[in-house]
Amino acid sequence: TMRSAIDCAISSGVRGSLSVSLSVSSSGFLRRAILLTVAAASFAFSGAVLAKTNADFAEPVALSTLSTEARQTHRLIESGGPFPYAKDGVVFGNREQHLPRRPRGFYREYTVPSPQAHDRGARRIVCGGEQPKSPEICYFTADHYASFKRIAQ
Repeated sequence: TMRSAIDCAISSGVRGSLSVSLSVSSSGFLRRAILLTVAAASFAFSGAVLAKTNADFAEPVALSTLSTEARQTHRLIESGGPFPYAKDGVVFGNREQHLPRRPRGFYREYTVPSPQAHDRGARRIVCGGEQPKSPEICYFTADHYASFKRIAQ
């Protein structure tokens, strides 16, 4: 018998990864069948991860239900400032692609003060659109860009 080890690490590129390590003793046909099975499972896994990520930001949250600090930050965005933090209004790169893909410069981020934090804290509002004062869409994150909720007015 021919003994071979098949190591396969598949990364979804979004939020997780699937690792499979198999040791089989068989013909080339069985090895190919196992590889196809692993490939199909990884494809299904990455699709599920992508679907989860998209649901995170598509789920709306009413502006009226956000904290006082978040509502105040949203009012400042719509009035054009002045903002309390120097980094408010800078371009948000969306590197992790948790938000819909848009050209660089579409999204801008703003700090939502956290009373207990000694720094800017983790809460942000990220808005997108041509005109920063009239954003097309805004998202709230309470966990420093790990997840987003679309702000509904």
